[in-house]
Amino acid sequence: MIPQNLLRNPLALTTQKCTVGCPILDRCLSGGVPCNSITELVAESASGKTQLCLQLLLSAQLPTSLGGLAASSLYIHSEFPFPSRRLHQLSQSFRSSYSHVLDSAYNPLDFVFVQGVQSADELFDVLLKTDSILLRPRTQFPVRLIVIDSIAALFRGEFENTPLDLKRRSSLFFKISGKLKSLAERFGLAVVVTNQVVDVMEQTEGLNVLRIGNLESLYSSGRRVCAALGLAWANCVNSRLFLSRNEEIPAEVTGDSVGRLTRRRLHVVFAPHLPESSCEFVISREGVFGIER
Repeated sequence: MIPQNLLRNPLALTTQKCTVGCPILDRCLSGGVPCNSITELVAESASGKTQLCLQLLLSAQLPTSLGGLAASSLYIHSEFPFPSRRLHQLSQSFRSSYSHVLDSAYNPLDFVFVQGVQSADELFDVLLKTDSILLRPRTQFPVRLIVIDSIAALFRGEFENTPLDLKRRSSLFFKISGKLKSLAERFGLAVVVTNQVVDVMEQTEGLNVLRIGNLESLYSSGRRVCAALGLAWANCVNSRLFLSRNEEIPAEVTGDSVGRLTRRRLHVVFAPHLPESSCEFVISREGVFGIER
């Protein structure tokens, strides 16, 4: 989706969205993750990228009346092992929260398809075969959500910093993102990819850090960071969300117990349909939830 299309087609403003499973986060995202485009989650390790993706796999199964897509999901992971225990834990919470709309025998895990990949070329091969899966007739719950966790892991160790490798890397960026956008537009999919961050070094600040989007700088764990894979990849996604984590702070007192929490925040870096905004969130046993302060 590009700005010109929004001007030509007012209906693009009402693109279907998939709830992230929390009304506060949904409000920050104007309804959730949009279909027909690629949304990127950028963050350092342990910030909540995978947690949010796993929650999306379940939220997509909700009926459209509750903000879902009434659909199955395809989860492509490049980091091992696959967090099956956490997904199972979230699925139990999901069933409990939506017991009024789900059949007692309903198992959310039956509608999550998982595929591991170990290289960018293997990812592209998987995407080429995805058409046949999406075209396969189903009585209910077609695949409407694709999650790739993470895109950076496939590129950061596979390519050298040589002109030939950089050219091949950029070519793969455009092949993979082009295929994802084609699938998203053809089948009305929501596509989510996760990306890692790199530290910004002062002496190279002017060389490798270009302001992209609403935020002049990105900070996490007290460090200035930027999204991995550079400007070439930034041009391949439609929306970028940044998840930051900062110093641990005392949690509110509950009864006689006092704990410590890590403060996390979701920021809109750029998106054609969203203004600059942010929302604090927490990760609990039951899932990822926004906080209103």
